[in-house]
Amino acid sequence: QVQLVESGGGLVQAGGSLRLSCAASGRTGNYYTMGWFRLAPGKEREFVAAINWSAGFIYYVDSVKGRFTISRDNPKTTVYLQMNSLKPEDTAVYYCAASRWLTIGQMGILNKYDYWGQGTQVTVSS
Repeated sequence: QVQLVESGGGLVQAGGSLRLSCAASGRTGNYYTMGWFRLAPGKEREFVAAINWSAGFIYYVDSVKGRFTISRDNPKTTVYLQMNSLKPEDTAVYYCAASRWLTIGQMGILNKYDYWGQGTQVTVSS
């Protein structure tokens, strides 16, 4: 019903920046929330950030607050993750995910999301 395609990953030095994009297509009606998760080597999948543009909710995991910014392009149904001051510990495969409607308290729960992208690799060198 909904297709998600991530882009923008790559290799960057510590302190650098990247902007990830997630383009949504298909039947996106009633889908108001998009989140970003990451999977680092040897670790569990971790919530990063999410936006509910209908309600105006934005939520970040503590480790990225002040460094990452999530935003949405309304006409193109594209969500971005601007990542600044990148650290080696940010290295991971980043996934975007879509949900119908979530509260801030629900945004970090993986199984609340109905559709997932294929992921994009972000590597931060020291």
